Amino acid sequence: MPLAALLLIPPALGIAYTLAAAMLTKRPDDAPPSLGPHAPSITILKPLHGAEPRLADNLATFMTQDYAGPVQMICGVAHSRDPAIAAAHAAGAELVVDPRRYGSNAKVSNLVNMSAAIRGEIVVLSDSDIAVAPDYLVRVVTALGEPAVGAVTCLYAGRGDAGFWSRLAAAGIGWQFLPSVLVGLATGRARPCMGSTIAMRRDTLDAIGGFARFADRLADDHAIGEAVRALGLAIAVPRMIVTHGCDEASLAALFRHELRWAVTVRGLDPAGHLGSAITHPFPLALIALVCGAPGGWTVTVAAFAARLLLAWRSDAAAARRSAPLALLPLRDLISFSVFLASVVARRVEWRGSRLDVARGDRIAEARP
Repeated sequence: MPLAALLLIPPALGIAYTLAAAMLTKRPDDAPPSLGPHAPSITILKPLHGAEPRLADNLATFMTQDYAGPVQMICGVAHSRDPAIAAAHAAGAELVVDPRRYGSNAKVSNLVNMSAAIRGEIVVLSDSDIAVAPDYLVRVVTALGEPAVGAVTCLYAGRGDAGFWSRLAAAGIGWQFLPSVLVGLATGRARPCMGSTIAMRRDTLDAIGGFARFADRLADDHAIGEAVRALGLAIAVPRMIVTHGCDEASLAALFRHELRWAVTVRGLDPAGHLGSAITHPFPLALIALVCGAPGGWTVTVAAFAARLLLAWRSDAAAARRSAPLALLPLRDLISFSVFLASVVARRVEWRGSRLDVARGDRIAEARP
């Protein structure tokens, strides 16, 4: 076999993966949840940092829930001049302003500072850029009520809030990330616990030692999930998709954000991260084509067709168009570039902080 022909193996595997992912990517079950007579009190924690597009609207979706029990929402910031404060006030949330730091992860420090104000029986942690449907809390509480469930997390799809590059970021979530999670859940490889939602009982939060133990973890959401599993409890993933608002205003901002995600995955699962190369069949096929592999054009067309099918299925499952499908080639090339960079990257940027990534996902403030 000519050496160039060997280059067809990775895209061929990628095409097979992509077709399997397309079959597994389906619209969630819309059956209405059934909550018992007791609607436990809920505290929603929202760590904030800066003014994001549609921040007030995102927060408002958590305060307009079809939920019978009492709901408390706490927004936390580190400084009294943070422009996110106006959005917190507009949403009617309680506000905690506290600059104390407990480690390199500023978000976790924010959560620790908010913890003293928690009143609810159930604690729901959700990132500031998440928007939800009116039945969100009912679905989360219903899932948390299942036997042996210690926490609930949620799938999410992207929404571009800041122009062209933010729509490409949303497409990366919808066309790359969401299908990979669905494949992982179907095969049993995925153990998700995502910042879109982490809901748990207050006594479970106490049992894992609160938030402070995760203050030096890059993947704090994943680490919280593993701590819950260590108690012998499961993480439920209800069949609903929430919205992640993307605010990347430039290619550089998109690349920095996605590089941090990819480096996080590498730290948690190095072998799986390398294996994820096959989730990029179109760029792999282009490499084979440029190198003169026999049948390169055929494989390239097949890879692009498979990716188109997956993007269409993913958008249908999320009930939204992430971005025009004509942008798929550009989106795939950016995703592959992020993957290549993440193999060697040892430093990431996160909300103005430069962080050195040590073994696994341990982080420390980068030296100047």
